[in-house]
Amino acid sequence: MRIYRNIYSVHKWFGLVTGIFLLLLGVSGSILVFKDELEHFLDHTSTKVVPTGKPLSLDSLYQVIVKEYPRLDGASWINPVAAPDESYKFRLYLNDAKLMTYDLGGLNINQYTGQIIRTGRSDTFVTGLMDWLFQFHFSFHLGMPGAALTAIMGICMLISIITGLIVYRKFIWKVLTFKVQIKTKNWRTISSDLHRIVGVWALLFNIVVFFTGFWMNLFAFETDKWAVEKELASPNTLAKASIDKMYQEARLKMPDLVPNYVYFPTQAEKKFNVRGNIAGQNALFAGGNFVKFDAQTGAFSSMGRFEEMAFWDKVEALFYPLHVGNYGGILLKILYVILGLSPALLSITGFLLWWRKVKK
Repeated sequence: MRIYRNIYSVHKWFGLVTGIFLLLLGVSGSILVFKDELEHFLDHTSTKVVPTGKPLSLDSLYQVIVKEYPRLDGASWINPVAAPDESYKFRLYLNDAKLMTYDLGGLNINQYTGQIIRTGRSDTFVTGLMDWLFQFHFSFHLGMPGAALTAIMGICMLISIITGLIVYRKFIWKVLTFKVQIKTKNWRTISSDLHRIVGVWALLFNIVVFFTGFWMNLFAFETDKWAVEKELASPNTLAKASIDKMYQEARLKMPDLVPNYVYFPTQAEKKFNVRGNIAGQNALFAGGNFVKFDAQTGAFSSMGRFEEMAFWDKVEALFYPLHVGNYGGILLKILYVILGLSPALLSITGFLLWWRKVKK
């Protein structure tokens, strides 16, 4: 019995200590499930453009970006399938040599005129609420320490889940067979039954989401990444090869690729990179499709498809879509939103259960 009391103590204290962070991660994550839709709803009016013929070349837009930001680690075009009245959006990889700021930025540009519509850091609201929330979700706007903290919270949640599984093991089958009802006698019974029911039904989802979140933030424990963050980004080394030509060749080499990410390098060692879904392929398997070129010479570098990847690389490629829920349509997204709120509910009900014992 003593071992179970110890396990319960671990479950209780991990839940209490991490509760506020899990609440913030759960709520922000649920909102971000509909990031693209909400971004369009909130920002389209302020970032839309009037089509006036053929868009400018990617080389021209590249020059506008590097002139605005002479020190960049790179820029990625994140809406290459933009509608004619939708401005091109770029994610900027900045570096201000400060550990406590995570250096992402955004830029919307009128592809017909080359005019920058808006640009700025993602930890401000200049580039939109969803960009701000996206960065908050994985770093709490605390830079590399924040990214490490988020990863630690993921591990803590997994420990809480495992210990909770042991503590409430006798209730699992009862919950799954609907034999546990929420007793509405008072707030104590409501919080207790909700904690058990929500914990069981969201068990698998929370294991997947918190493990993948932890894994994707593992970079925050690499000492060389911390060292790089303390150095100001080097002055741009511009691509000597044509961006347009490399993009066209990438489309020819993988004609069934539907691009959703195009990386424009601004440092000599970085490659021009096009990634996306294969036509007809579920988005769950899109992480391994790419075509790369040497931006200095224009020479083809490499290409790959998900089905050609090694086993563990395939597993890692699944982590991002499994985490964000972008692979199964609107119903799956709604399910992700509902289950994504479970950490918040578990944090609240867990606190109420603890408070009940304290007040006795």
